[in-house]
Amino acid sequence: MSTPPGRTRVLWLAKGLGRGGAEQLLVNCARHADTSRYEIEVAYVLPWKDALVPALEQAGVRTHCLGGSPGALWPLRLRRLLAERRYGLVHSHMPIPAVAARLLSSGRRGPRLVHTEHNVWERYRTSTRWANALTYRRNDAVIAVSHAVGSTIGRRRPQPDWVTVVHHGPDLAGAPTGPAARAAARAELGLPAEAVVIGTVGNLTPKKDQATLLAAFARLRAERPEAALVLIGAGPLEAQLKAQAGEGVVFAGSRADVPALLTGLDVFTLSSRQEGLPVALMEAMTSGLPSVVTRVGGMPEVLDDGEQGFLVPPGDPAALAGALGRLVADEGLRRRLGAAARDRSKSFDVAGAQQAIEQVYAQVLER
Repeated sequence: MSTPPGRTRVLWLAKGLGRGGAEQLLVNCARHADTSRYEIEVAYVLPWKDALVPALEQAGVRTHCLGGSPGALWPLRLRRLLAERRYGLVHSHMPIPAVAARLLSSGRRGPRLVHTEHNVWERYRTSTRWANALTYRRNDAVIAVSHAVGSTIGRRRPQPDWVTVVHHGPDLAGAPTGPAARAAARAELGLPAEAVVIGTVGNLTPKKDQATLLAAFARLRAERPEAALVLIGAGPLEAQLKAQAGEGVVFAGSRADVPALLTGLDVFTLSSRQEGLPVALMEAMTSGLPSVVTRVGGMPEVLDDGEQGFLVPPGDPAALAGALGRLVADEGLRRRLGAAARDRSKSFDVAGAQQAIEQVYAQVLER
């Protein structure tokens, strides 16, 4: 169980390892971790959310499932894991597991604590906000995925440099490109070659607000029947959204091949009511897609209105339909904004993001 000399054993702690943006960041970062300095392991609570376990293990990361039956015992399993593996640092990624880690790791001999904040605090339930707030200052450092997220931490900072903003990036190495990849993606999704395809990626939840997107697309489709809409993702609102959807809408489900499917799109969109900084948007921009997204969270930090796409208010079907309609109607505009998006995406550096995270680790461990 001993860690090789010169390396620190680090536990990344998450609620689940399903196909969400925050979870995908763990995989992206694991591929670029400095294994000469850090021995990374991952623990997660929900056993049925394990889709990304193989990718992590392929990256050389050992995983530990804390859940099972009864699930309420997972904090005890976490305590046992902390005692057995003797981590030098615990890096939490979701509020409830983070609270447990803070309560179990108190004391000078416990591991150092780093937390990544993926969401604005307003998104959390009242009980989660209170539990988070009461334990938050036990973190030795906090990483925020955007300045918008970092600003919601506010007065909880014990000192100004306690929060570090790190814009993560996608990892699309090896993703197919070119006309053949585009044709294959459209065939996989059952889309005609001549369609102008709008796509979105995200869990089907109230936060992502695909209901507003479907309402906007219905308006657009009345004027632009050549348009098609693809929703990639799964979630509790799937049946409700399918009942709302009209002609030209494809529900692709949860997919492991999102980078490949992006090549079949012409426009990317997110109708979210709340966001930190979505990986899906950064993947779309890296793929050279113009985007229409809501002006929430960190999205305005990486997409300039009218430059790489358009920003619209959340919950406004008319504004969303209007912006999408501009791109559907104008191939030249799509090409120009898509090229600008690809150029902007050069600043999305997952390797650099992991280096910035490891700088936080080094600073914390030196204290």
